[in-house]
Amino acid sequence: MNAPDPALARTLRKEPPRSPPRRLWKRVSRAIGDVLPKGLYARSLIIIIAPVVLLQSVIAYTFMERHWQLVTKRLSAAVTADVAALIDIYESYPQDKDAETLARIAGERLNLDLDILKGAKLPPPGPRPFFSILDEALSDEIKRQIRRPFWIDTVGRSNLIEIRVAIPDGVMRITARRSQAYASNSHIFLVWMIGSSLVLLGVAILFLRNQIKPILRLAAVAEGFGKGREIEFRPRGAREVRQAGHAFIEMKRRIERAMEQRTTMLNGVSHDLRTILTRFRLSLALIEQTEEIEDLSRDVDEMSRMLEGYLAFARGDSAEPATPTDMRALLEDLRTDVERLGAHVSAVDLAGAPEVTVRPGAFRRCLFNLAANAVRYGETVAISGRLEARTFLVSIDDDGPGIPAESREDVFKPFVRLDDARQDAGGSGLGLSIARDIARAHGGDITLHDSPLGGLRATVRVPA
Repeated sequence: MNAPDPALARTLRKEPPRSPPRRLWKRVSRAIGDVLPKGLYARSLIIIIAPVVLLQSVIAYTFMERHWQLVTKRLSAAVTADVAALIDIYESYPQDKDAETLARIAGERLNLDLDILKGAKLPPPGPRPFFSILDEALSDEIKRQIRRPFWIDTVGRSNLIEIRVAIPDGVMRITARRSQAYASNSHIFLVWMIGSSLVLLGVAILFLRNQIKPILRLAAVAEGFGKGREIEFRPRGAREVRQAGHAFIEMKRRIERAMEQRTTMLNGVSHDLRTILTRFRLSLALIEQTEEIEDLSRDVDEMSRMLEGYLAFARGDSAEPATPTDMRALLEDLRTDVERLGAHVSAVDLAGAPEVTVRPGAFRRCLFNLAANAVRYGETVAISGRLEARTFLVSIDDDGPGIPAESREDVFKPFVRLDDARQDAGGSGLGLSIARDIARAHGGDITLHDSPLGGLRATVRVPA
């Protein structure tokens, strides 16, 4: 059956079609979501850092654009005015032929070094610097105030600037300190701004990390509870996080009370039914043993086995605590049990760390159910275990007839039997269901595949 057309579906639901801006915004938001980190801690850092960086960028641009350029322009205008005044004095009072008095006044009063290069010409213009506020501002001021051919060098010597202006008998050369025409200490403001921002971000990250820790702890405890592990937990952090922690503890207590009540009820039912079955067995034992009585005895035994299977399926093994378990010893015990059932175990391999945290009794029962199913339909069984990326896997292979791929999920359903089913022939029909429930109670699962031995491979995955 073909998938319905989205446009037709929207028409049937009487929804208006999405506009191009809405589609574009959805695509952009999806692309941004794919790029952004998925963790709460990383996203919270972005929420804090992004506004700070944006604010600092705006402040830095405003400072550079308005303050720095304005101060540099004013200083350049002042230096240019001093140079224009020196030129006017030199041309208005020719009695100072060697300009010694003018040079002395320039040095003492204006902090400028002045030289008259008689008969000299201006050097050819050099390449302008790629980015220099001083060069641009000083050139504009000289053009506006002096209006004569000039040559400036703002990059030759880092702490000095040189200005040469054409005069009738040569060139006037003025050397000034760079700080007289340029706001050279502006970087101090930027350093203080960036430094204070880093300090504030560090404090924010430290506090944010302490606020994220309780959330991560709550998630770890919830995951451990789902795997059947008992982890000590005490709510910490902000008020909302504490409320979530207390709500989780209350939910955990309710679940445990419900499980305890169910277990108590099932134990009572089990006790009552076993009492009745015991009376049946006693009555049948006192009656003369005939063929009909033997058939009734077998029915009572079958009923007893079915009762145990039903109660085990309904009760589960949640009361057993999870503990570090030696997988090598457990698989060796499983091998002994399988050989006791009459099958040949070709190999028992274990790769990786031998110790995994599981409920040992329940996990052993899970593996035994799978192994018993393999023994029932095969003659050779292979058992292997390995550790892969924090997941422990146990594979049980056999050389039996196998199960069709389309029917492999059905055999895990309670009381379901296939024609060539490998699920508890003659039993209660709950062996594989119980095995999968145990695996999922550990936070794992069971999958079925083709076996290298020619039959079926059952793979149990549980968190290591």
